Amino acid sequence: MLRCRLDTSNHPYRTAEIIQIRTSEQDCKKFEYYVHYDGCNRRLDEWVENDRFSHSYTNKDSIKKILNTSYLDQPDRKITRNQKRKHDEINHIQKTYAEMDPATAALEKEREAITKVKYIDRIQFGKFEIDTWYFSPYPDEYGKQQKLWICEYCLKYMRLEKTFRYHQGECTSRQPPGKEIYRKGPLSVYEVDGRDHTLYCQNLCLMAKLFLDHKTLYFDVDPFFFYVLTESDKHGAHLVGYFSKEKESPDGNNVACILTLPPYQRKGFGKFLIAFSYELSKKERVNYRGALSVKELSHMTSITTEDIISTLQSLNMVQYWRGQHVICVTPKLVEQQLNSFQCRKPKLIVDVNLLRWTPPKKSNKAAKK
Repeated sequence: MLRCRLDTSNHPYRTAEIIQIRTSEQDCKKFEYYVHYDGCNRRLDEWVENDRFSHSYTNKDSIKKILNTSYLDQPDRKITRNQKRKHDEINHIQKTYAEMDPATAALEKEREAITKVKYIDRIQFGKFEIDTWYFSPYPDEYGKQQKLWICEYCLKYMRLEKTFRYHQGECTSRQPPGKEIYRKGPLSVYEVDGRDHTLYCQNLCLMAKLFLDHKTLYFDVDPFFFYVLTESDKHGAHLVGYFSKEKESPDGNNVACILTLPPYQRKGFGKFLIAFSYELSKKERVNYRGALSVKELSHMTSITTEDIISTLQSLNMVQYWRGQHVICVTPKLVEQQLNSFQCRKPKLIVDVNLLRWTPPKKSNKAAKK
């Protein structure tokens, strides 16, 4: 463990762990160090130069030892089971796997090892240069670039700015593929079938992983629909965010993954996407997750019964009476909740009258269920 300063001089030194080392692109005689700050979210993991360390804690011998044993930066070299065990021990993989079933624990261990180092620091996406948060498994040499250029319309990713500029002049796409199912003002939602537009959806998943820690879907996109939210101007439809949905969900989930891109966060788009997913569920007339004790309310809202009960409990609207739980709602209690901060009106509301969508036909196998 070393002491390292966060990204500005105003931050104090924090205990940090060196995960990986690479040669600086600016000076081949210098090294950059990928550090994880103790007790911090992995979003803060970053590549730093030697001047960010507290010199009183910098041990050249220990850094040299890390450099000599840095096998993760050798893509062609196989990692032995013993090396992986030592790597997990050195990097202090959190011992919370005992709470998981063995299969889940094994997958989580593998994910931690693979995604520990984030090489792509930022992306150019349309007019935005966006700092990335997490590792994403871009293939081959693309995955180890410090910056990627991504077309905001077709989502093609490139290593070089000149390639990106040339592509901008050649690309004819100005909106997502698929069918536009909603439009109100500058906002549109497109339904994109992962089977029909595989490459677009794969690229969308790869980009999304840069901002999502736990995400496992990258390449097998056929079983999913992607609902892409855009904001249009005279240049085209700019991607704001999306959610994906399984065509046939065995667990009854109406959202598999959801993301609002960082430049559009805190503007109400995330809540809009969630609300939109529920509007689709209403049209499907699907009630998720098991038996319904509040069936009518769940059917009207497409909110799960568990979520309804949990929300009522948090609002003190469930009382224990004569050996059972009953809903107890008074006009005063309703008025208090409606006037509370949590119940403020969303910035963006889905206008169901503008939703042009019919549920896709279920397969015979799904229908029998």
